[in-house]
Amino acid sequence: MQTIRRFLADETAATAIEYGLIAAGIALAIIAVVNNLGSSLKLKFGSISTSLK
Repeated sequence: MQTIRRFLADETAATAIEYGLIAAGIALAIIAVVNNLGSSLKLKFGSISTSLK
């Protein structure tokens, strides 16, 4: 019975899951920013390329 109580009181796995969710959220935000920045840079370099021709 004592083992089951200790198992239910252990929160280390929950903390690891929370850190994983935070890391996933930060990664998604970085991917969104880089994707948007890449699109705008592609347009900018395309504009420069056509003006140089």
